[in-house]
Amino acid sequence: MSKESSIVYRTVSDVSGPLLVVENTHDVSYNEVVKIRSPAGELLTGTVLETGKGRAIIQVFEGTSGLDTDTTAVRFTGDTLKLPVSSEILGRVLDGAGNPLDKGPPLTAEDHWDIYGSPINPYARQYPRQPIQTGVSAIDGLNTLVRGQKLPIFSGSGLPHNRLAAQIVRQAEIPGEEGEFAIVFAAMGITATEAQYFMQSFEETGALEHTTLFLNLANDPAIERIITPRAALTAAEYLAYTADMHVLVILTDMTNYAEALREISAARSEVPGRRGYPGYLYTDLSLIYERAGRIHGRNGTITQMPILSMPQDDMTHPIPDLTGYITEGQIIVGRGLHRRGIFPPIDPGPSLSRLMKEGIGEGMTRFDHKEIQAQLYYAYSEGRDLRDLVAVVGSEALTDRDQKYLKFADRFEAEFINQGEFEDRSFEQTLDIGWNLLSDFPERELKRCDPETISWARDKGVYKPS
Repeated sequence: MSKESSIVYRTVSDVSGPLLVVENTHDVSYNEVVKIRSPAGELLTGTVLETGKGRAIIQVFEGTSGLDTDTTAVRFTGDTLKLPVSSEILGRVLDGAGNPLDKGPPLTAEDHWDIYGSPINPYARQYPRQPIQTGVSAIDGLNTLVRGQKLPIFSGSGLPHNRLAAQIVRQAEIPGEEGEFAIVFAAMGITATEAQYFMQSFEETGALEHTTLFLNLANDPAIERIITPRAALTAAEYLAYTADMHVLVILTDMTNYAEALREISAARSEVPGRRGYPGYLYTDLSLIYERAGRIHGRNGTITQMPILSMPQDDMTHPIPDLTGYITEGQIIVGRGLHRRGIFPPIDPGPSLSRLMKEGIGEGMTRFDHKEIQAQLYYAYSEGRDLRDLVAVVGSEALTDRDQKYLKFADRFEAEFINQGEFEDRSFEQTLDIGWNLLSDFPERELKRCDPETISWARDKGVYKPS
């Protein structure tokens, strides 16, 4: 006989926020699922957050409104939270706990997987290789996303990171391997309007066919926000390691996730760390981010693009700061570019993909990718530095060479970084745009490019110096 059917606890000693404290418990495990019967007869669900010395602290998914210490009944199920998994999970819209939101049938289960997963043995990990094409030039050309990588997007309040996320979902693919590619998209703490935007955008463009959406709304319980990324990554692990697919996981907004973590930590009266966040924030984030990767002997891969909005655009804030330690680079959504009407406003200066070198070149993107990326970075940084100089001495003091770099910076933002929200560019198109922009310079200025590469671009007709 299971614990659920044999033991009913009526020893609730405290109800506080989303938490319930049960005394005199026996044989209770961390993360165990709990069934709670309210005084009104409503059945609620929770999970064990802390246990020891005959005491269990439970997070209640639906909140503790209506619960009391006298008549509330608690049963421990002896099991952890599990997600029903199968290939039919693609094309579905689910809530943060994995329940259908799309009026479709319940998920068909080939198996039930623990949403907390298990750590990947470091010895079993393979180094990330091969690119994913997002269709966004500022990412594909300058900070290429590599399969198995963790590449976060750092944004700010009011910036269009959700539009960028939707564009990546619509466009992302692996050229030549489209049938083996899937996207798991998890949104945490978003408004109903934002949820409707994502669902409508993916349905209208057909992206939903190869996508699984997990949507946690702002008015949903904080504990569900904690579950959402874990449920999404469990779905991704099934698609990658059982269905042999290459999976891109987009998590937005990790700041809302961390706020929920702080709320629950405060309810538990834990000693706060930096800015009130729990001291285990780094460990908690790493348990999510480190579920990306490649595994020896498995064809599938999991790539992550977590998105987080930096409070006050502060990169030293604990959430982006700790995320930067765990991940392999960052894409920065810049407020300055946004004010100038550039979309997507990705700032190449502080953006970085540390694994880019493993995903570009002959047989992956194009043999000239590394050279043109380095040349574009150099020319753009020169132009940006000259903007600061012009603000002091005026443009009349610049040499003809300086004027070319100043003009290039403007064109680079307007033609390379800036692109339509529904404009999907291939690696080939992105690199060709780069060469066309470099046509403003004579060959002697292209010091980051091999003369043979420049000759090839000239013969191809993409580099046409005046």
